[in-house]
Amino acid sequence: MSWYDSLKIYGQANVLRMLTLGFSAGLPLLLIFGTLSFWLREAGVDLSTIGFFSWVGLVYAFKWVWSPLVDQLEIPYLTKKLGRRRSWLLIAQLSVMGALIGLAVTDPSIYLSAMVLLALWAAFSSATQDIALDAFRIESGSHDDQGAMAAAYQLGYRIAMIVASAGALFLASFFDQTEDLYESTPWFYTYLVMSSLMLIGIVTTLLSPEPIVQLDREERSSKKSITRIDRIYVWSKRAIVMPFVEFITRYRSQAILLLLMIGLYRISDVVMGVMANPFYIDMGYSKSEIATVSKFYGVVMTIIGALLGGVLVKQLGLIKTLFLGAVLSSLTNCVFAWLSTSDASILHLVVTISLDNLSAGIATAAFVAYLSSLTNINYSATQYALFSSLMFLGPKFLAGWSGIFVEQYGYNWFFLGTALLGLPVLILIVIVRRAATFER
Repeated sequence: MSWYDSLKIYGQANVLRMLTLGFSAGLPLLLIFGTLSFWLREAGVDLSTIGFFSWVGLVYAFKWVWSPLVDQLEIPYLTKKLGRRRSWLLIAQLSVMGALIGLAVTDPSIYLSAMVLLALWAAFSSATQDIALDAFRIESGSHDDQGAMAAAYQLGYRIAMIVASAGALFLASFFDQTEDLYESTPWFYTYLVMSSLMLIGIVTTLLSPEPIVQLDREERSSKKSITRIDRIYVWSKRAIVMPFVEFITRYRSQAILLLLMIGLYRISDVVMGVMANPFYIDMGYSKSEIATVSKFYGVVMTIIGALLGGVLVKQLGLIKTLFLGAVLSSLTNCVFAWLSTSDASILHLVVTISLDNLSAGIATAAFVAYLSSLTNINYSATQYALFSSLMFLGPKFLAGWSGIFVEQYGYNWFFLGTALLGLPVLILIVIVRRAATFER
């Protein structure tokens, strides 16, 4: 297949839908964390409280807990009208929109506790949207389409992150007539505008077809006229027990190997990323330089990398692209080590950010497609939520010690060390490839 034929996949309807749905998924993230922390600080909230506020993000790490409900539970009336996936998507998107409106009308300088609850509501709704959307994406295309669909999703997601960070700050500045004096009014208008952008995902959900999947015999039998106790038993078994039992049964001795690889694949990026911003500051780069190169240009390079990753999955195959992404992720940490020994040159920073974000985009697109290939279509939401949560728990715990390491050994050895963390991943990919445990 030619490269031109591979690129045509981005014109498919199921791929294009992932662009706007990815935007809907990416919009709440920074509005709950990065942009909101800026608002909190401007309102006079102390740094320690802002730090505790970040614990709201733990909601995303445990979304697998309620994913069985999203995977199997029917919503009265809506499920019959829209289908199982679209009904949950719509409810989650409307809930995110409501939470953002709630944040808009809340002044943290007066009602900080209320803002904490609203942020939790927004995070829970956003995580629920992720669960439903992952299942919707997996069921809306073949394995060959998953790379391009993941890339389109990443593109929409990254665009939303730019809008929710730089765009939101621009709006707040535009509406603020007295920058030297704190007012909640500019943030009120900003968050109202941001909440209205959720309509992009809502309209897409309403206009999209419900994925058609072939359910197994047990699922069909649960629809028959049986007692309520039997229905609860069948549903509980299918929603909570079977997704985990099915995965272990299907992969048997390889299950632990696969889970280990999932938990380690992004370890070098995640651990390094915690110290990235402090590193830029310690190197002497200004805030405007960091914002321009890292937040704007860097996101663009990640988008390009994600699109390239989708094409590479189609052209080279999933496992080869997965291996390539892991290699590039480790090597670009070595580029950061080089940057730590050079002067604070904008050109050097651009080169480093270009290589790092490009490789991150390739690795993420391949990894999302890989996780999708591991799921069973009957339990896609539950299993994918488990996988996506697992890939951050270990790395984020280890990343908590990164500051101590830098203080003792410096940035140069830190970046080289995070590059070495990627070596076990390469070995695991080779072992998985030889075991042939998934359909390529």
